[in-house]
Amino acid sequence: MVVSPIAVLDIDGTLIDSNYQHALAWYRALRSVDAVYPVWRLHRLIGMGGDQLVTAVGGEELERRAGERAREQQGKEVDALIEEMTPLPGARDLLVAIKERGHRLVLASSAQQRHADIFLDKLDARDLADDWTTSADVEASKPAPDLLHTALKKLGAPPDASAVMVGDSVWDVEAAKRAGMPAIVVRSGGFGDDELREAGAVALYDTPGDLAKALDDTPLA
Repeated sequence: MVVSPIAVLDIDGTLIDSNYQHALAWYRALRSVDAVYPVWRLHRLIGMGGDQLVTAVGGEELERRAGERAREQQGKEVDALIEEMTPLPGARDLLVAIKERGHRLVLASSAQQRHADIFLDKLDARDLADDWTTSADVEASKPAPDLLHTALKKLGAPPDASAVMVGDSVWDVEAAKRAGMPAIVVRSGGFGDDELREAGAVALYDTPGDLAKALDDTPLA
């Protein structure tokens, strides 16, 4: 019997158009703790979890001095921008197409609970997803594989279960690689095709809708 792989989908930036708002939210949050970085540098880190982003951009000293304050403020800045974050073209169509093919579907988000709830409602995804994660479910976020392992655990599946990741950033691809999953990527993360392929992406699509139409050509056939 052929077992359909589990579909593990990122939400932020993959299904919801939110990456550039997150970059701006991080800019404002870091500025509030006297740490100013160009927005383009912050954008390059979106998709990495907030528990790691502060150190990645400013080093251990910034993390020790202001990491928790910056993350708390970033959450507030996202609150102010979240109405501008909308589903990407064909996002819900992709979820429907995956379920119609018999895959179990888990949404692997590292967003704060209140933001994940809003995204689920924007996608009308609660009846489609078998389960989902939030930042409260893991100690280490992407590019660590913990979130993907937790996503499988939510479905009662072992860490080595057959699964496919769908994301939008090199950090998603790296997490998938560490978790032993092939990664399909949509270009909404703003990374170059060469970067994504070098990271290990097995296929690239402009939008979730484009991926939904091409599922038969992917590991989620």
